[in-house]
Amino acid sequence: MIKILGISGSLRAKSFNSALLAAAVKLQPEDAQIEVASIRDIPLYDGDVEAKGMPAAVDALKARVVATDALLLVTPEYNNSLPGVFKNAIDWLSRPSADVKRVFGNRPVAIIGTSPGSYGTILSQQGWLPVLRTLGTRPWFGGRLQVAHAQQVFDDTGELIDEKVRAHLAEFLRGFSAFAARR
Repeated sequence: MIKILGISGSLRAKSFNSALLAAAVKLQPEDAQIEVASIRDIPLYDGDVEAKGMPAAVDALKARVVATDALLLVTPEYNNSLPGVFKNAIDWLSRPSADVKRVFGNRPVAIIGTSPGSYGTILSQQGWLPVLRTLGTRPWFGGRLQVAHAQQVFDDTGELIDEKVRAHLAEFLRGFSAFAARR
């Protein structure tokens, strides 16, 4: 069984990206278990705070990442780029720098996302690539999932209602799970 930790890069209560992650949990392949983690309690990175000791929320999220086989990053796109709060959380997880290999080294990572716009999250997903390369992850390039017009894909309760997107998400997850299973 492949353990995948899914993290939504949005803090909004009715986030389309958190809804996409919830849909991924419902559609998880038989050979995978997707768990959900939050970045809500991660503080803004501050070297002075780090010098006094790692915040408990950072240690807890780091432990969850280390305990999984793969990461599923569910990213919003803000101003044609990656979201600051999500990047901030990943920056914290890379501290101290001696932990980078333990937390991220050769860890399979996939990126998906949704937005109300016409292009999904293509620019945000591309923005993550240099970060993932720097951290030494093993990104999966076997599929893409950039969901456009999120307000038409999810209902008011956050339920995924678009059957084409549902099928694409299920196919994406099967491919990523198979990729993560290869060492």
